[in-house]
Amino acid sequence: MGKSLARRGGEGYVRTMRILHLSDTHLDEAGAPDADGADGTAALRLLLDELQHLDDLDAVVITGDVADDGSREAYTRAGELVSAYAGRRGAEVFYTTGNHDDRSTFREVLGSGHRQPEAAYEGAAGERAAASTVGGWRLITLDTLVPGKGYGRLDSGQLEWLRELLADPAPSGTVLAFHHPPVALDVEVQQVLGLENPAELAGAIRGTDVQLILCGHFHLQILARLEQATVWVTPGVVSRIDLTARPGTERAVHGPSASVVRLGSGYGPLIHTLHARDPRMGETVYEADEAEMREVVKRLGPAQRA
Repeated sequence: MGKSLARRGGEGYVRTMRILHLSDTHLDEAGAPDADGADGTAALRLLLDELQHLDDLDAVVITGDVADDGSREAYTRAGELVSAYAGRRGAEVFYTTGNHDDRSTFREVLGSGHRQPEAAYEGAAGERAAASTVGGWRLITLDTLVPGKGYGRLDSGQLEWLRELLADPAPSGTVLAFHHPPVALDVEVQQVLGLENPAELAGAIRGTDVQLILCGHFHLQILARLEQATVWVTPGVVSRIDLTARPGTERAVHGPSASVVRLGSGYGPLIHTLHARDPRMGETVYEADEAEMREVVKRLGPAQRA
């Protein structure tokens, strides 16, 4: 399917594209369970093993929080595991930063997040964005990291760079990938710790060929729209957030998950989630009460909100 063609309106045919979308792997230096029993390395290995029959892929996209501690060892291990999986399928690999990532170490190990970017941006604070084309589809990764905080923001330089790129449409269309979603459910921690300036992003993509926006961060799946683009938030690899918990609290459970995205089908992006058969599936990783969540919002949210 990933190598076939599909008709797009009256514009002829575009190549279809299949993306494996991962996020929030949260690998660490030790490569072992943390105090809550979450183990990013084990979760990623289990997930990739469970996806051994998923062969027809054009790209693997990891939307941030690649590392939990920003360590060189975590980025190196993530790169080895994902590259081995993607390499056997001839798929390109793309990474973005998340709020747990360290820009400097990310850059040392993973570079721009693209193997050979066609265009790149570097901001005054070290923000890095890049663009590559895969089979006619342009994939642009953006950097929404705000050091020391949980929310994200796109700086003005990135947005201007993005506008300039989008002024020229790609042959098949454009996909954006970054960590912090520009949308949120009616959940305070999401509303405070998502992308701080979604309206500015909406203005930058309005009327362009951006068809899909891939994000992570919330550790659960959400489907929405921003202007003409579909927004997809994929569940986490290291854990998933269980919204059946009491409002105001947060419960994370075991169960590595990923998404498969198909573009160019003629029906808009087709997206489905895949869940690894974790023996601890659904078991609690942690549960934070109302007071703990208020502290998270105060400590990691924007200063004006705190």
